[in-house]
Amino acid sequence: MSDPNRRRSEGRVPPLVALLIRNAALGFCVAIVFVAAMLLADVGGLGTLVVRSPDGVIAVFALTFATGLTFGSVQMGIAIMQLGEEEQEDGDGPHDAAARLIRAGRRFLDRHTHRRAAC
Repeated sequence: MSDPNRRRSEGRVPPLVALLIRNAALGFCVAIVFVAAMLLADVGGLGTLVVRSPDGVIAVFALTFATGLTFGSVQMGIAIMQLGEEEQEDGDGPHDAAARLIRAGRRFLDRHTHRRAAC
């Protein structure tokens, strides 16, 4: 006997893996645009060097792949780090905690400043 739930889950990518793949692809797309902009702007004479070199295509591929690997990894890391922020309730973020500390410090200073002025 086969389990109907198992058949539904076969062929589906787990959500976390889909998130990583999507963000890696986004990083590679950004890398392609970045390398194209570098070559078109001829940063450091790179565009000219690639055009004049007989192995320019290999150089562009290697540069794009390495940049895509870097940008994709960074994008995946950002996506993973943001997973915890989605689970936090409103008013519980790091900025809210800092704001609460600042307000508490001001209240403390106000209380102690008024006591000295009253004396």
